[in-house]
Amino acid sequence: MRVMMMIKGDRELGHVPGEELLAEMGKYNEELSKAGVLLDLAALRWSAEGVRVMYSGGKRTVIEGPFGDPKVIVAGYWILQVKSMDEAIEWAKRVPFEAGGEPDAEVEIEIRQLFEPDELG
Repeated sequence: MRVMMMIKGDRELGHVPGEELLAEMGKYNEELSKAGVLLDLAALRWSAEGVRVMYSGGKRTVIEGPFGDPKVIVAGYWILQVKSMDEAIEWAKRVPFEAGGEPDAEVEIEIRQLFEPDELG
């Protein structure tokens, strides 16, 4: 099964993770790759640089970022090929967020299974 693990959070425009966290994330990503479960990954730029296109009542409205509550903003993702949701949870528990000297940071990872093409008819 394929799953997407999404990191939730948004930082001030220009804030980047420290070198220690980036190095630990690099090691973690290498573990995923060596285990053969990593299909794709990316970090997303700040919501302040993003836009949303809203569709309502036949109208389209463009809204420029930043977008409200950082706890609901997707900051990055991994797409994994795993045997079960339990395996995906175990990988999510291993993300090295404690690295980088930001002990007060609150981070959430949401895990969702992807539909396979044949499931959608």
